[in-house]
Amino acid sequence: MMINWSPRDIEVFLMLAETLSFRRTAERMHLSQPAVTALVTRLEAALEVKLFDRTTRQVQLTGPGRVFAAQAQRLHTLTEEAVRAVRDVSSLRVGQVALAAMPSLAATVVPRAFARFAQDHPGVRLQLFDTLSGPAFEMVRAGQVEFALTAANPAYPDLDTLPLASDAFVLLIARTHPLAQTSAPLTWLEIAQEPHISMPLPSSVRQYADAAFLEHRIRFAPRFELEHLASIKALVAAGLGVAALPELAANVGPDEGIVRRPLIGPELHRPMVLVTLRGRSLSPAAAHMVQLIQAEMASSEGGRLQSEQAPPSRAPSGQP
Repeated sequence: MMINWSPRDIEVFLMLAETLSFRRTAERMHLSQPAVTALVTRLEAALEVKLFDRTTRQVQLTGPGRVFAAQAQRLHTLTEEAVRAVRDVSSLRVGQVALAAMPSLAATVVPRAFARFAQDHPGVRLQLFDTLSGPAFEMVRAGQVEFALTAANPAYPDLDTLPLASDAFVLLIARTHPLAQTSAPLTWLEIAQEPHISMPLPSSVRQYADAAFLEHRIRFAPRFELEHLASIKALVAAGLGVAALPELAANVGPDEGIVRRPLIGPELHRPMVLVTLRGRSLSPAAAHMVQLIQAEMASSEGGRLQSEQAPPSRAPSGQP
């Protein structure tokens, strides 16, 4: 049996089952009467059963016609629900956005983007995983998140990357430190002999610092190695050392007792990229979230749009 009818055909049939009039059905469905007759004939041929008893004065559903009308009404309702569900998702009335982000973004840019999104689209559920690049890539592969925000540009054939922004490195200094008395940029060579507070390897922050000092043939050996940005800033405020961090990472936690100065010679910019699974398109909600994140990155103090500042040619694997 070949079944070949459209949702529109079902609507016309249900209208005829309700009105029991070919003329009124044709008027309400904006069709000609011969078109309605042809549609019924086609349905009956496909089902191999008579759906209507019709005379010049009267149209009535047959027994099989009543059965088909009941099932057709269910099919029509399911179709409407499916269309409504898709439209709800596409219009951001419902749905979900799950993303992974490196800690410095999860604590700065992403919450502001989430707040704007939630205000406009309260029916969409938001999920955030603050994690390092390696685990973030696996979450993208597994479909646990739609995209990841990292400082790493993974050279994997199954992942796509989109440059979003880059941020420059700054030096955090206690207000009482002699270097805090000038507002001029500082060079990496000038701060080489200072006691440093940095992140451990393999964090991108540490790899960038290692590379900057290596340009001056200096081996970087920080006094303290800490994983959490808030702890790093607390030690800086206490006068236990200085910390070279990307601007967005430096924005995590309070600046009380701390000043920051730009770092040059070399002037480094850490790239931030969007990582997605190759061949998988973003949902409408996720695509809108990306737009909000890009806007927040562009407006962040110290943030540089990727088009304005290219990332280093040797980008370390990203973490905080």
